[in-house]
Parts: sequence; structure tokens; C-alpha cells
Amino acid sequence: MPNFTLADSVFEGAAAAFPTPFHLYDEKGIRENARALNKAFSWCKDFQEYFAVKALPNPAILRILKEEGCGLDCSSETELQLAEACGFSGRDIMFSANAMPYEEFTHARALGAFVNLDDITHIDILRDHGGIPETVCCRYNPGGDFTISGSIMGNPGDSKYGFTHAQLEEGLTRLQALGAKKFGLHAFLSSNTINVEYYPTLARILFQVGKEMAEKTGLKLAFINLSGGVGIPYRPEQEKTDIQAVGEGVRKAYEEIFPEGGVAIKTELGRWMTGPIGWLVTRAIHKKDTYKHYIGVDACCANLMRPAMYGAYHHITVCGKENLPHDHLYDVVGCLCENNDKFAIDRMLPEIVNGDLIVIHDSGAHGHAMGYNYNGRLRSAEVLRQADGSFRLIRRAETAQDYFATLDIDVGANDLGLNK
Repeated sequence: MPNFTLADSVFEGAAAAFPTPFHLYDEKGIRENARALNKAFSWCKDFQEYFAVKALPNPAILRILKEEGCGLDCSSETELQLAEACGFSGRDIMFSANAMPYEEFTHARALGAFVNLDDITHIDILRDHGGIPETVCCRYNPGGDFTISGSIMGNPGDSKYGFTHAQLEEGLTRLQALGAKKFGLHAFLSSNTINVEYYPTLARILFQVGKEMAEKTGLKLAFINLSGGVGIPYRPEQEKTDIQAVGEGVRKAYEEIFPEGGVAIKTELGRWMTGPIGWLVTRAIHKKDTYKHYIGVDACCANLMRPAMYGAYHHITVCGKENLPHDHLYDVVGCLCENNDKFAIDRMLPEIVNGDLIVIHDSGAHGHAMGYNYNGRLRSAEVLRQADGSFRLIRRAETAQDYFATLDIDVGANDLGLNK
């Protein structure tokens, strides 16, 4: 595996302490990634990573990142509450607006967070719900296709996010009239790319547009937010993104366009920060041979829905068998009443028997966070392997009591067995 990984003995130790399935995260890997990112952008005097809470919304993880100097990118009232509970406030929070309920703008302003507006209509909403701050951010959508070296990497024109170029100038002029003095500029033009030219190419676009808008409106350009999009190698044959090369490419564009400096850089690398240091640990419990060969595990896509939702590849290993011949063709499946509940389709693996411990890699971002309760399935626990090698439960598994807690039903708790 090209990405940060752990020995089978670690997964076996965790599975001896906690029932499967569960997501396992590694504190050492999280800290290493945070430090590597900070080093890659150390040339910028005012750089800060704003970890995307949606990727892994667990207080234990967020507090580790806080210790490493990270802020948080929040996109909902609940994420704002989580940030506040973990000790984040003020400019350590970036609130990225979308089609948000209006009161969420009010809360973000009360926390002193940066507000990243998604649309020109949000200006008046923010004015009426929290007020226009001295520094405000706007999300930019250049439209059309986004290309790197002639290859299409994304299609911003089909995205629901961001101001057009004309709206950006109009919006910033409006913000200035309402009291803003500085602005930030944000864009997200490609998802999960391991091409080291992505950030430098995006940066150059934002640097040029930001400089242009500052000259046209008279507002000071305070920062550029490069957002997320830097990817991880989900497949074993893929190379890990060289974050040092990424930072160096951004530096060259920065020094060319802003030779005097003075513009801060911000990032929102949820997937890159925690994706490779998370694993869904599950156990084989069924084996079915019909027209194909199936391995049923005690996890399902309610625990990790990326393969079902996107057809995404997640590498799978079988503890204690990685060095055995991969000579069996399996679909690795869960128990939901949906035929897309598959972690792998036609995957060559060692022979698997019931009881084998199976590790599904790279679940540390958009894994547990995307869980749901379809079929009445309950979301699994989250476990942290701490820096000293010990394990800590950082989120217990859901119970039937949790599932029924929001229901108003006529039968009593005893009828559902909730008091047993």
C-alpha cells in the first residue's frame, strides 16, 4: 500500500478489544499529515488548514487537529456547534454557506467565524442575519471546464456552487457598500485529484481573479482559500500525492502574482488529512456460492457508502493472509436489502472463511460520517489508536434505543424490548 498503513496485528488487537464492525483511526498518522501540510506551506506567513468537519466529525479527531494548529470548515448548524464544543472560535472557523437556513448565518457571525458566501443573494441574507463583517469570503465559479495540461479535471459550469465572474464583481461592490473592507476568495474545481498541478493551477486562477477584484472594487484581498480536492491513492498502484511539491507549485504562482506578499493562504483538506488513516474493520460471517462467489461481512454500506454511492474503489486486505495467493474472485457484500451494498465486485483476494478479519482501507474521510439507518441498520463505533499504541473508543456503536429515540410510537418501551 502506498498510503500510511498499519500492521495486521494492530487490527487484530483492536478487534480483540471491540466488536466488529468499527472504524479505526491512527493518531500518529493524523499528526504526521497535519505537520507535512504545514511544512509544505511554511513559506506563507499566514497559512492555515481548515479541516472539513464533514469528512470526520468526531471531537477526538478535531481536538488532535486543533493541537496541530488547524481550524475547521463547517457547513451546518450542527458542525458549528461541534466546533464550538471542541474549543474552536473566531477566525479558526470557516463557515461555508450553501442553501443554508438563515439562522446558521447568525450563529456563524456570533462565533466570529469567517463566512464564505456561495451566492450573490446571500449578501442580503447575511446583512439581515448577523451583519456584514469587515472581512467576508466569496466562493467563485469560473464556469466551463477546468483543465490541467489539456486534460479536463472537472466541470464547474455544472456545479451548484459559487458566484459567476460578473456576480463576483457586483457582489464585492455591494459588500463594500455595506461596510466590508477586506475579502477572501474560495473555489473548488476538482475532487480527489492526485495530480500535483491541481492546487497550483487553481491557485493561479484565484490569485489573478482576487487581484483583479481588489483593483476593481477597492477592497483589500485578505486571503485565498484553495478549498479541498487534493486526493489520496485509493488503489495500491496509485502514487501518494507529493504535498511538498504541491506547496512549492503554489509558492511559485504566489510569488509571481503577489511579489510583495500580504495575502494569506487557507486550505480545507478533509480527505487528504484523514482519509488514508482510517480503516473499516469487519469480519466475514457468510459465504455464498451461486452464479458468483460472495463473502458477506458484518458491515454494510450504512457503515461505508462510497462504493455503493459512487462505485468507489476501497482496497481490501484479509488479516494474516496478505501474503497468500490472491486466487479467489469474490464480491464482498453487506446485509442491506439493496444489490449495490457491495464493498468490492469481482475482487481477487485470498481464500476467505467465516471469522476472517477483513480491513477496508482509506475510510478515514467520508466514511462513518456518511452513515445512515436504512433497513434499521445501526452505525458502528469509532476507535482511535493513540500515539502510545493503546486503543480508545471515541464513539460508541449505536443501539436500538438510539434508533427509536426520535420516534413517537403508541407501544411502550417494554414492547420493543428497549428496557432489556
